Amino acid sequence: MAQKPSIPKGTRDFGPLETARRNYIFDTIRTVFHRYGYQPIETPAMENLTTLLGKYGEEGDKLLFRIVNSGDFMAGYQAEDGLASSAQLIQHISEKGLRYDLTVPFARFVVQNRNDINFPFKRYQIQPVWRADRPQKGRYREFTQCDADVIGSDSLLNEAELVQLVDDIFARLGVAVVVKINNRKILAGIAEYIGNPDCLTDITVAIDKLDKIGIEAVSQELASKGISSGSISLLQPVLEMEGSSAEKLSRLGSLIGGSETGRKGLEEVSQLFGYLEQIKPGLTYELDLTLARGLNYYTGAIFEVKALHAQMGSICGGGRYDDLTGIFGMPGVSGVGISFGADRIYDVMRDQQLFPLATAANTAVLFVHFGEAEMLYCLPLLSAIRKAGFNAELYPDADKMKKQLKYADQKKIPLVMLAGETEMANASVTIKDMVAGSQETIPVSGVLAYLAHWQNNQR
Repeated sequence: MAQKPSIPKGTRDFGPLETARRNYIFDTIRTVFHRYGYQPIETPAMENLTTLLGKYGEEGDKLLFRIVNSGDFMAGYQAEDGLASSAQLIQHISEKGLRYDLTVPFARFVVQNRNDINFPFKRYQIQPVWRADRPQKGRYREFTQCDADVIGSDSLLNEAELVQLVDDIFARLGVAVVVKINNRKILAGIAEYIGNPDCLTDITVAIDKLDKIGIEAVSQELASKGISSGSISLLQPVLEMEGSSAEKLSRLGSLIGGSETGRKGLEEVSQLFGYLEQIKPGLTYELDLTLARGLNYYTGAIFEVKALHAQMGSICGGGRYDDLTGIFGMPGVSGVGISFGADRIYDVMRDQQLFPLATAANTAVLFVHFGEAEMLYCLPLLSAIRKAGFNAELYPDADKMKKQLKYADQKKIPLVMLAGETEMANASVTIKDMVAGSQETIPVSGVLAYLAHWQNNQR
């Protein structure tokens, strides 16, 4: 019995329509990245585990896909006390893993290529990443990230430009969004305020789940980490603080102003908001004290972008990392970046019907024919149309006209050109507009002008 084909959970196939729409997203993002001076790079799908481990926190490390060593990966391994633990075994048989994100590989790239890079270095990457997460709506095990980073500059103008970048991209895609902004230094100040300065990682990891599990479950998780009920009672009003961004900053000043780190975070957010007031992006941006971004490498501003009118988590996020390159032997180089989640953006645009109709059709013209002579008649015109920049194809078989037109209809090809004995005798073709339902016969010499006029009417 033949095996039923399948793909791993959390992965997807993309047919022609989905791929065309995804390319529309990628092309839009890539165009804006170029507009802002970002340069493309690519890194391998796999990295050494020494590069990946310890950069994402304990929970992130658990979600890394490990790659088993090739050959006899058990050679030379002697388990102590009988069966080895899974952790011991994995450490021995796997030295590489699929990349979890594009930021850590970028830091590794910068260090390895430091002599060939001009700083500040603005790069972008559009590549897939993998996470051994539990698949659910909007959460996949394989997905594509579109990252833009600036490394080698401490200026908060870079953060302001990233918000502007977000505004530009989502305006072009037609997605209404809000940008949530916070600062890890503010979170560190809050940790000091509640009396747990050494528990910043536990606090941020728990807060990062607030939208998913609610304040009570977050409080329970914090308690399980040894944080006292008194500290949790101090934290809850901060997370539930309401008002404008300016009002929150003012109240926070009285709470965490005694913390040098917290005060620095408040200054950075105030400065960033000052830049944004000058830029005046079209989107909404606001201070969100519940925004934590669970990744350990963030040290300053953090961002999260959510689509309005959509039941979806963040579709874009990022932040400032002051010393990610330091773990690779190049300390003191600060960077900031943002990552667009193409798969979630696709889902939002599909659900809100935001894709242009043009993304559904790759082919503009289909030639249909009745036999060998008609096919030979169409070939020179087919070549001329392609050279003029129009996507065109010739139906390969002399099938019934109904079948050929059905092919055009299923592929959503807007124009069909056909030539029979009459057209061949008069050096003409008959053009059927599949959208309007009209048709006309024109000379071959007028086809390119017809197509140019038709294309202008599509814009």
